[in-house]
This record gives sequence, structure tokens and C-alpha cells, in this order.
Amino acid sequence: MDRQELRATGSLAAVFSVRLLGLFMIYPVFEAYARTLAGADPYLIGEALGIYGLTQGLLQIPFGLVSDRIGRKVVIIAGLVLFGIGSAVAAMSGSIGGVIIGRALQGAGAIGSVILALVADLTSEHNRTKAMALIGVTIGGSFIVAVVAGPVMASFVGVPGIFWLMAALALVGIAITQFVVPHPPRVRVHRDAEAVPALIGAVLRDKELLRLDFGIFALHAMLTASFLVVPGLLSGTLRLAVHDQWVVYLPVLLLSVLLMAPAIVVAEKQRRMKAVFIGAVSALFISQLLLYAVAGSFTGLLVALVVFFTGFNVMEASLPSLITKAAPPDAKGTAMGLYSSLQFLGIFAGGAVGGWAQQNGGASGVLVMTGIIALVWLAVAAGMAPPSYLTTKLLPIDDRNLGDAESLAARLRKVPGVAEAVVIADERLAYLKVDPKLFDADMAQALAGAR
Repeated sequence: MDRQELRATGSLAAVFSVRLLGLFMIYPVFEAYARTLAGADPYLIGEALGIYGLTQGLLQIPFGLVSDRIGRKVVIIAGLVLFGIGSAVAAMSGSIGGVIIGRALQGAGAIGSVILALVADLTSEHNRTKAMALIGVTIGGSFIVAVVAGPVMASFVGVPGIFWLMAALALVGIAITQFVVPHPPRVRVHRDAEAVPALIGAVLRDKELLRLDFGIFALHAMLTASFLVVPGLLSGTLRLAVHDQWVVYLPVLLLSVLLMAPAIVVAEKQRRMKAVFIGAVSALFISQLLLYAVAGSFTGLLVALVVFFTGFNVMEASLPSLITKAAPPDAKGTAMGLYSSLQFLGIFAGGAVGGWAQQNGGASGVLVMTGIIALVWLAVAAGMAPPSYLTTKLLPIDDRNLGDAESLAARLRKVPGVAEAVVIADERLAYLKVDPKLFDADMAQALAGAR
């Protein structure tokens, strides 16, 4: 990537991270704090934790479409303003109802898809995959830092202080967007990075994509529900106050990342993705059994958490890659948009249904619920087709070759390593699905006349 692309990618990754840091920091400390709020009960606590996922999931794609018309930066800044207002409302609320309103406003700042579209505006087709990968690494790193930092920050400023920190981070994000992120030369639709309404129906009819969408829904439902009970288990078993629980989260998360790495290598390099996928879902199910059966044991609790976060990290790394492999070449952005929406709706379901389960069955009720989710997911995953191990390539098309788009697409399909090819004349791009081990890039570029 050149200097301008690095600046664009780095600054937009920073906008993503300052927002996610605040959202994730609240997870390990929220349940204990929310019990002190007026009107709180387990169901409403779960709803408050997860409701930002509802507004986020519903508004993610619409915000992206609006940004195509009025500009990316204005939508990103508007979303950060909503996020900041919601953070302030939650910080000042002494009732669970007020916090629910604040959290819903936080989620209404649904700018994830807009940030990715702006990354696409500011990077070349050749470097876009690298830029998106950097954004993905930022998201994963933000989660780990936030879960560890949340209890530490709460010990100094309390949970209302974390909400105020979120508001401050929103201002930081606005400043980065306005003064550091480059202005795109033009705004256009990128089929590889954002949703196209005309393609939503086709994506929703794809059974393999629906299996993966269910996976991300289930994964984040389990994560959110788990944070309704894990802090209490740590307090009861290890006699650790919520503010001190970072001493558990830090080694558990680091160990889970170390265990994740070889699993991803085996999945991608040795092309055993389905086996690793099934293994990770099985690990999530086993972790819930362990939490239910041996949570009163120091060793059992720690093993259960390591198993859970290892499975979680493998899925977080694998699912986006599988979506890319399964999606039609010109519908990758649409598939990822729906996937992201289901992720956030899973957060809401995990909070709301987890809260209901806790109200009616205590911590055991939540763990039974998450165990059932994992078991259903295992059944759904067992029927998945073996992944294709194809990747998406974007190929610029010379104007002289745009006369017969279908004829050019047919010729591109005959290039070694090309499995699918779609030429979009209006965008002057060919969307290819290729086997990277066999793809003849020089031949494809010669056909396209790409410079």
C-alpha cells in the first residue's frame, strides 16, 4: 500500500477501535453494576447489555446505503455523535430503563459498514484485501484489550466513568474522521465491500451463507449471555471482585490466541477448514458443559474459559473467511453486510434471552441456554459443504474491453484457476473467484487489458 492508503486504512482502523474499545470494555463489569440500578432485574440487565446490537443490526445496511448518497464522512460523524449521546445518557442514568435507552442510542450509530465502504473508496482494488485484513486485526485486538481493560478502568472511574470514556472516544473518532482520514476522490458502490440491495435476495437464498450467518449469530449470542454469568462465577469460585478479574481474563485470552493460531494454520494451509470449524463449535459446546458442571472448581473454571475463548477466537477468524469463500464474486459485500447484521442481532438475542434465562433459572439457566445454542449450531455446521478455498480478486477492465461484458466474463472463466467471473461494465471491474494456487494473473490481466 502507498502512503495515502496506509494513512486511510490506519486512521479508519483507529476510528473503528476507539468505538469498539468502549463497547467491549463494558462487558465484564456491566452485570454487577446494573444490579445497583433502579428497576433492575435479570431480564432487563440482559436487555440493557445486548440492546445496542438490535439497533446496530437493523441500521448497519441502511447507513451504508445512505452514505452512498450523502457521503461517507458525514454519516460516520453523525453515527459517532449518536454513539456519544447514547454514552452520555447511559452514564447519567440511575435506572435500568435509562441505560437501555442510552445503549440503544449507542447502537444507532451503526457506522461499521460505512467505514468499510470508505476504506474501499480510498484503496485500490489490488490493496483492498490487505486494508480489510488490517481492520479485522484491529477489531480482534480491540476486543482483547477492552475485556482486560474494562475491570481496571471500572476500579478507577466506575462503570458510569466508562460510559463517559465512550463519549470522549466518540469525540476522538470524530476528530480522526474529520482531520486525519483522507477525503475520497469520489464515492461509489463497491460490491466487494458493501451491500447491494438487488443482491440481498440471492444471498438470503444461499443455504451455505445462511449456515455461516447462523454461526455468527450463535457465537455472539453465546458471548453476550456468558458475560451475564461469568463475572459472578469468577467472584464466587475465585473470590475475585469484578474489578480484579482482569488477572484471569488476560492470561486466558492470551492463551486462547496462542491455541487459535495453529488451528487457523491447519484450516487454511492444510485445507481442513470444515474439520477445524466443527472442532471449534464442539469446543464451545464443551466449554458450556464445563461451566455448568465444574464451575465451582478453580481449575475447571479456568479450563472452561480457555476452551470457550479458543473456540470463540477460531470462529471470529474463520467465519469472515468462509463468507468470502462461499459468496458469489460480485456479492461479497452484500454477504458480509448481512453477516454483520446477524452478528449484532445475535448480541441482542444473547442479552435479552440470556437475561430471561437468568431470571427464571439463574446462572444454570443461562448455561443451559448457551449449551443448547452450541448444540444446534453443531447440528447446522455438520451439514455444511466443504469450503471451496477460493478467494475473491478484483480486476480492472480497460474501457476498450467493456463492449461485451458477458463475452469477456466467459473468456476470464477459461483462465487457469478462475472458478467464477462476473464483469460489471458500469464499475469497469471483473469480480473473480480464484484458486490462488492455480490462478494465472498475467493471463487474466492480458484479457482485461488492465494496466
